[in-house]
Parts: sequence; structure tokens; C-alpha cells
Amino acid sequence: MSDVPLTAGEAQSLAEATRDAMYSRDRAAQALGIQIQAIRPGFALLSMKVRGDMVNGHHICHGGMIFTLADTAFAYACNSYNKNTVASACTIDFLAPGREGAVLTAEAQEQSLSGRTGVYDVTVRDDSGKAIALFRGKSYRISGEVIAGLEQADHS
Repeated sequence: MSDVPLTAGEAQSLAEATRDAMYSRDRAAQALGIQIQAIRPGFALLSMKVRGDMVNGHHICHGGMIFTLADTAFAYACNSYNKNTVASACTIDFLAPGREGAVLTAEAQEQSLSGRTGVYDVTVRDDSGKAIALFRGKSYRISGEVIAGLEQADHS
């Protein structure tokens, strides 16, 4: 592994390659119709349309579906450096319901990255821009890379 810092363009290319490799194996995101709208180092923007099979007995989007969208955005943001990273903790606050037919977006933004740990905030919004959930994830870097053997700089 190189100790030479990546240029902004190289870091963006690495984030995109990591996104593609992860999504090709992310059967949960694919099954839920989650789409990746944008990726940058430490950032991801994902969307998901609330289908009829995603609503609960109150005819609103099941909280677990909203959590999954937020958690998936968190995963793409914290793995964007091509270092295997997992959640060590996360919380969610539900602010408003998601409605059937709405397109929800989850914007994950890195707040802190130091050593093996990171903190990421994710805001989930409906298609009118209203915040419906706030998620905070704490990440922990484990061994390995999303794309094994890909040359990258050390971002420890």
C-alpha cells in the first residue's frame, strides 16, 4: 500500500470503483430498489421508492425500510476509501412518516474519521425535501479491502 496521498481525482475514482464493486454484491440494496445517486470520499446519496410491500399496518413506510436505506448510505460513505468498514453502532430518530409511492433519499456525510473509527450522519428525506429520519452511524475499519489489491494511499 502506498503512503503517497491520492489526488482528488484519484480519490473520486477510487470511491466510484468501490461503489461499483459493493453494489454488484449488495443483494439487499438491489432487492429494495435502492439506487446510488452520488458517491464521493466520505459521502453517499442514495434513493429508494417506497413500494406497497414496504408499508406497515399503518400504511406508512416500515421503519426498518427507512433504517435500511440510511444504513446502506452509511455503508457506501464509510467504505468509499476501499477499506473494509463495518458499523460498530448506529441510532435513528424517526421524524415523519414515509408514504407509499414517495422516493426517499438518504444523504450520508462523514463527520469524523480517525484511525480505524468514523462517525457519519445520514438524513433521510421524502421527495418534497422534508426530513423524515436522522441516523448516526459509527464505523470501524476491519482488515481487507472492498476491491482487493487495488493500489491506494493510506488514510489512517
